[in-house]
Amino acid sequence: MKKIILGFLLSISSFAFSQGNTHKQQGGKFEGLAMTPPMGWNSWNTFATNIDEKLVKETADIMVSSGLAAAGYNYIVLDDGWMTHERDANGDLVPDPEKFPSGMKALIDYVHNKGLKFGLYNCAGTKTCAGYPGTRGYEYQDARFYAKLGIDFLKYDWCNTEGITAKEAYATMSNALKTAGRPIVFSLCEWGDNQPWEWGKPIGNLWRISGDIYPCFDCEFKHPENWSSWGFMKIADMRKDIRKYSGPDHWNDFDMMEVGNEMNDTEDKTHFAMWCMLSSPLFTGNDYRKMSKETLAILTNKELLSVNQDKLGIQGFKSAILDGVEVWVKPLSDGAWAVSFVNRTETSKKVNFDWKKNNIKDADFGYEADFSKTIFKIKDLWENKEIGNTKKAFVAEIASHDVIALKLIP
Repeated sequence: MKKIILGFLLSISSFAFSQGNTHKQQGGKFEGLAMTPPMGWNSWNTFATNIDEKLVKETADIMVSSGLAAAGYNYIVLDDGWMTHERDANGDLVPDPEKFPSGMKALIDYVHNKGLKFGLYNCAGTKTCAGYPGTRGYEYQDARFYAKLGIDFLKYDWCNTEGITAKEAYATMSNALKTAGRPIVFSLCEWGDNQPWEWGKPIGNLWRISGDIYPCFDCEFKHPENWSSWGFMKIADMRKDIRKYSGPDHWNDFDMMEVGNEMNDTEDKTHFAMWCMLSSPLFTGNDYRKMSKETLAILTNKELLSVNQDKLGIQGFKSAILDGVEVWVKPLSDGAWAVSFVNRTETSKKVNFDWKKNNIKDADFGYEADFSKTIFKIKDLWENKEIGNTKKAFVAEIASHDVIALKLIP
């Protein structure tokens, strides 16, 4: 009898093992969920773990009433701190009942009823970055929990991961989400330490390429715990030769935006323009309830958003530096180009740019602009008006830390 029972148990365990392997083989991300860079709001940059259902509802309401949703911002993502510090008796994560007294499902339904999508945060390690329960060892259970809640987006961080291999950890969670059956955008927040652009395409829809952003133009903010946050231009400069890995449904993520947080409007404009040029996912991180009309105008600039959301999905690159002014270019569909002049210096600069002496060649994707052969109309993307063509040199004054954003139309 013991032998029969033992044989039965062994057959069950081998069946379970084979099923687990089947999941692994069938795994991988849900395809086609992020054919243009995802856009939305994330709670971390302004609120850290000080989040609750009132904040989420007010954010959702303003996202719709302000025109942000109509402009394309449709994800509301709750970052770290949404859960209690312990799992329940079944091992499930528990949304904090003090922060979310109506329950997480009711809050998600509220967001969905506004025509928006909802995202949550967790971490590949044993604990999240703020010390809440991580997903290590609970990947399939947590994926089922997220699917049951009805979320649309998972940001998956990389704290407390000693002894864990990044590619395997993210692949396991990707497989778990696929197995749970609900299409969920999978955001790999790995910071770029393990080069996720080299292996992330079949696993996730976007991956972070740097450590955390900081609301400054070009600074490094050193934390007491011996790590740094970075100004947005530092992040733009941080990784060389990775643009070839980015494209529809597999984006290089340059982190959540700091537009509306502590910088001046000029720097906010440059930050936003750069994230559009880089085809980065666009997640706002400001308090919508205190947002200025200038901030809202920057975030909803349709011409720059069309650069970010262009169907080609090609990340821009730096093509020239002229007396401290950087020239960034990005190929667009229908033969057009986006061109941005960024003044990296502390003083105002004069731009005198002869197009015929500055032909564009995109070595990664094979696009070219020969200005001696093709004349392009020039559109100012901030002013939304045509300002001439490429037969003449482009002449302009550009303030310190400012940006001029143009579209060249053949």
